[in-house]
Amino acid sequence: MKTFSRFNFASVVLGMAFLYLPIVLLVIYSFNASKLVTVWGGWSTKWYGQLLQDQALLDAGWVTLRVALLSATVATVLGTLAAVALVRFGRFRGRSLFSGMIYAPLVMPDVITGLSLLLLFVALGVARGFWTIVLAHITFSMCYVAVVIQSRLVTFDRSLEEAAEDLGCPPFKTFMVITLPIILPAVVAGWMLGFTLSLDDLVIASFTTGPGATTLPMKIYSQVRLGVTPEINAVCTILIGLVATGVLIASFVSRRREIERQRAERLAAQTP
Repeated sequence: MKTFSRFNFASVVLGMAFLYLPIVLLVIYSFNASKLVTVWGGWSTKWYGQLLQDQALLDAGWVTLRVALLSATVATVLGTLAAVALVRFGRFRGRSLFSGMIYAPLVMPDVITGLSLLLLFVALGVARGFWTIVLAHITFSMCYVAVVIQSRLVTFDRSLEEAAEDLGCPPFKTFMVITLPIILPAVVAGWMLGFTLSLDDLVIASFTTGPGATTLPMKIYSQVRLGVTPEINAVCTILIGLVATGVLIASFVSRRREIERQRAERLAAQTP
C-alpha cells in the first residue's frame, strides 16, 4: 500500500499555494483601508461602498451578467442537442464535419476565434454591440457544454428509455421525462461552465464588442493599465464570490440528485 510521502504532501501544498495564494491576497487587500494597494492600512469595507458609486463599473457588470446568463442558457440548449446527436445518431453522414465544428473552439486560440467572428459580423453588416458578444460567447461555450453532456450520455442506461417507449411514451416526452432528469447534473455543470467562461472572457469580447457594450473584464483591463485601484480588488472579490457560490450550488444540486437516484435504485431493488 502506497503512503502519502512528505514529498507528495509538499508538492500538493506548493501547488495549491501557487494557484490560490494570489486569489487570497486579492480578497484580503480588497478590505484594505489604504488607497495604495501595496500598503496595508487596516481593515475597511469603504471600497465596496465606493464601488457602488462607480456607475461605469456597475454598467459593465450589468452587461457582463446579462451576456453570461443569455449565452450560457442558449449554449446549454444547443450543446445538449449536439451531444445527443453525437451519441444517439451513430455514424450519420457529415458526423466527422459536425464533430469537428463542435470541438474546434476547444483548441482554437481566442484571438483567432475573436478575429474570425469580427470578420463575419463585418461581412454581414451586423452592428457590433451587446448581441454580437452574446453570439460570440454562445459559439465558444456551446462546445464545452457538449463535451460535458456527451460524457454523461455515453454511460447512460438506454434500457430506461426503451422501457418508456415500449409503454407508449413518445420520443420527445421520453427525453423530457426520463433522460433529461437523469442527465440534469451534467446539464447544470455545463451551464455553470458556460456562465463562468462568459464572465471570464476578455479577448473574444474585445473583438466583437461595440459602443455601449463594455463588459466587466474589458473595463477592469482598461483601468489596470493605468494602475490597480482598491475598487478593482473589490469588484474582483465579488466576481470570485459569485463564481464560487454558483459552483457550490451546482455541486449541492448534483450531489442531492445523485443521492435521490441511489435511493430510488435501492427501493427498486427491494421491490419484489
